[in-house]
Amino acid sequence: VQLQASGGGLVQAGGSLRLSCAASGRTGSKYATGWFRQAPGKEREFVSVVRWSGGNTYYADSVKGRFTISGDNAKDTVYLQMSSLKPEDTAVYYCATANRRTVLSAIRSLSSYDYWGQGTLVTVSS
Repeated sequence: VQLQASGGGLVQAGGSLRLSCAASGRTGSKYATGWFRQAPGKEREFVSVVRWSGGNTYYADSVKGRFTISGDNAKDTVYLQMSSLKPEDTAVYYCATANRRTVLSAIRSLSSYDYWGQGTLVTVSS
């Protein structure tokens, strides 16, 4: 499975961006696709995830109410609509797919994901 993340860029605080994560290859058995981010000097952290079966979505508290994740099964693509962006949202955003079913408590864990995209940079200016 290959993941291609795109849509990053420079935006002013309060603005919006939409990230896309397109999957190719053997994508049939995917369980969940999520977004993570890594700011300079910080560890990679969970942002949001969608479970393909049932469409359940989960968010980090820091983005809840501002970001919306959605998946298009026909296109094998996951989107992250980001609104009301803040300077602290500045980071490289990575998408990742888990092919193995995982318990809900682990869905925010990096180790639950099998494939990672290359990342797309989001910069929010104040």
